[in-house]
Amino acid sequence: MAGEEINEDYPVEIHEYLSAFENSIGAVDEMLKTMMSVSRNELLQKLDPLEQAKVDLVSAYTLNSMFWVYLATQGVNPKEHPVKQELERIRVYMNRVKEITDKKKAGKLDRGAASRFVKNALWEPKPRNASKVANKGKSKS
Repeated sequence: MAGEEINEDYPVEIHEYLSAFENSIGAVDEMLKTMMSVSRNELLQKLDPLEQAKVDLVSAYTLNSMFWVYLATQGVNPKEHPVKQELERIRVYMNRVKEITDKKKAGKLDRGAASRFVKNALWEPKPRNASKVANKGKSKS
């Protein structure tokens, strides 16, 4: 915490947790300042539609998560608040975007190459007549 002095208002055992929490809040504050320094339109113009959706979903999820924490600090059970349904709805859309991204990353099947690979990988017995014909053409030197 500021100057690492221990306050007598809370138990000493949770001092490390509170320090970590304060550091996390500071990191979130810095990220928000960075994100807010660029206009949303300017940011979205540089991205393709899928990346725009990701930015919007992460922003909405972050905002709702912060509201969840706010409710918890105010003594309200966030599990019984509509913010829980909103977080779940956003999570569903995030999974949809992930599926789309995974489909784009997945390799395309080249049917011709696959059929040639399978055809050449399968063992085919040679006809008995073919080996006798091949040997007759060779001379014994």
